[in-house]
Amino acid sequence: MSTTARRLPIGAEYRAGAGTHFRVWAPAAREVDVVFEGPGALRPGALRHEGDGYFSGLVEQAQPGLRYRLRLDGKDALPDPASRWQPEGPHGPSEIVAPDSYAWQDAAWRGVGARGQVLYEMHIGTFTPEGTYAAAEQHLAYLKDVGITLLELMPVNEFNGPFGWGYDGVNLFAPTRLYGTPDELRHFIDRAHAVGLGVILDVVYNHFGPSGNYLTRFSPYYVSKRYENEWGEAINFDDEHSGPVREFFACNAEYWIREFHFDGLRLDATQCLFDASPTHIVSDIARRARTAAGPRGIHLSAENEPQHAEIARPVQRGGRGLDAMWNDDFHHSATVAATGSCEAYYSETRGTPQELISALKWGFLYQGQWYAWQKKRRGHPALDLPATAFIQFLQNHDQVANSARGQRIHQLTTPGRYRALTALLLLAPGTPLLFQGQEFAASAPFLYFARHEDELDGLIRKGRHEFLTQFPNIASEDGGKLLVSPAEEETFRRCKLDHAERERHAEVLAMHRELLRLRREDPVFARCDASRMHGAVLGAEAFLLRFLDDAGDDRLVVVNLGPTLPLHPMPEPLLAPPAGMRWKLLWHTEEARWGGSGMIEPDGEHGWRLPAHALAVLAPVSAARPPEGARPLRLRRGEEESAQRTDPGGGHPISLEDTDGRSHPEQDALGGQP
Repeated sequence: MSTTARRLPIGAEYRAGAGTHFRVWAPAAREVDVVFEGPGALRPGALRHEGDGYFSGLVEQAQPGLRYRLRLDGKDALPDPASRWQPEGPHGPSEIVAPDSYAWQDAAWRGVGARGQVLYEMHIGTFTPEGTYAAAEQHLAYLKDVGITLLELMPVNEFNGPFGWGYDGVNLFAPTRLYGTPDELRHFIDRAHAVGLGVILDVVYNHFGPSGNYLTRFSPYYVSKRYENEWGEAINFDDEHSGPVREFFACNAEYWIREFHFDGLRLDATQCLFDASPTHIVSDIARRARTAAGPRGIHLSAENEPQHAEIARPVQRGGRGLDAMWNDDFHHSATVAATGSCEAYYSETRGTPQELISALKWGFLYQGQWYAWQKKRRGHPALDLPATAFIQFLQNHDQVANSARGQRIHQLTTPGRYRALTALLLLAPGTPLLFQGQEFAASAPFLYFARHEDELDGLIRKGRHEFLTQFPNIASEDGGKLLVSPAEEETFRRCKLDHAERERHAEVLAMHRELLRLRREDPVFARCDASRMHGAVLGAEAFLLRFLDDAGDDRLVVVNLGPTLPLHPMPEPLLAPPAGMRWKLLWHTEEARWGGSGMIEPDGEHGWRLPAHALAVLAPVSAARPPEGARPLRLRRGEEESAQRTDPGGGHPISLEDTDGRSHPEQDALGGQP
């Protein structure tokens, strides 16, 4: 097999009838041998030195299932740096796989785009009690029915230990043995496509895990001393001999898209992908991934704490070619609005109505202003980016875990605020992301869990505690006692979802399902167009969003996260209905079927009344007659002044007759004349 016939530049590639071709970049070695072990082991085979640090060779007898290591200079035999499968974990031998053995059934699948997506972050190990692809597969139809369109799997490449988040990956081409075989992962994705769900993968290209990483034994050039990285040694993308390193990561992106039919990637912590090259490595990764997808559409997103907006800008406009970025600013502001707590990295937001309006309209709140918490400017201009370029969330794996107890947002705020913020997230133009179990108010926490070796476990626990002490309550003696050990199996077990809660929390699930139906089917919300959305502050904790429609079929979303708010006077033009129309409730968070207490029409004849901790969606109806079911009433002469004193908003005063002039017998009991 020639080098040009290979799929990827390194690794063991099996071809039926030809054998297995091995290729590795090991510039630190003079000799490299393939050493086989286990049942059916073959004699060691020497690889030929090609030059530029590459060694390669074909072993005709090497078949799928055979395990091997690569021996350097006759000494240590190590796992393959580009192993496709590590059945005994990262310290064990690699195994030859047959990438074409799986019979895909998704030929009709056309992939995904940037618009209209609803993401669902999933950790395979805790999504079900079994923690496997096969078990998670049983819930795919349910997720589609709820309204999810795109699953985002937390990292599934091999990592050390019996459990973990996956961000300490060390075998970037090998799906972890903890969740199933490579073909079981393929089957999971295939079945997702069959029910209409896309699947993207969270990939970590900014550091290697602390245990099980043998890459630097093959080449010291995989890492760089030029930059400081908060998670360990930085990857070498721009220094001496960085070409093969760039190729390694770009090919990894191609590999997941081509061989596993993933519908995209989420790049972790891209601020730590240090690269001063003319073409940034993120652009290379994006190009290779899209080329691998061919005619299929894929979704590429990034986490980037300093909010370098160019990541989500097209290459033709000086960007790096990704579709979207996580928007921590919206999360932070919404969390403060929900809980009132604004400490540590929440200290630069106050959860005000204007913050929430701005985050939904413009994406990042910080686009170059001074950021006192970090003592520097934060963010790059992003006013030109579409709403779909901002992934908005109330929960994700990091934010839930960055607390003493790993609690979900519904456990930290009032039921009404939780419903209102959920509706705001799911109806706003940005791309919403739900964290596993959020749709049914899962009671399971999500804590940081990982197990390595004793000494390393101790260091990780210490580092985790030091990170969380930025929150004063956790830094206290009592708060510190709440932190659990990441290495304890019980910590991991507690995070597993209980799907029986779907029935016990049926009203929350029903609300999510209905909101996502409204987002999908309502012609105004479905546009996901922030340029047609405008906002106004109505009170200390209240605001509105007006979605304009060319045909006059506008939508008005009114949000009140504070106490009941009568509006009088009302000098706000966005409250006014379209000409010849008036507002009528289309949907609201106080419906009894979601656990609410009911809501009257906010748009009263004499004023508005916004109930506490609630969100309402209003649509225009003809003003020729009162909306069905609404009975705005007029006061008797002489009583209007008294009513205005007791109800400054003039919300829904008692009167003699409906606005259509017809009298009603029940009014006699109120002192009216028959």
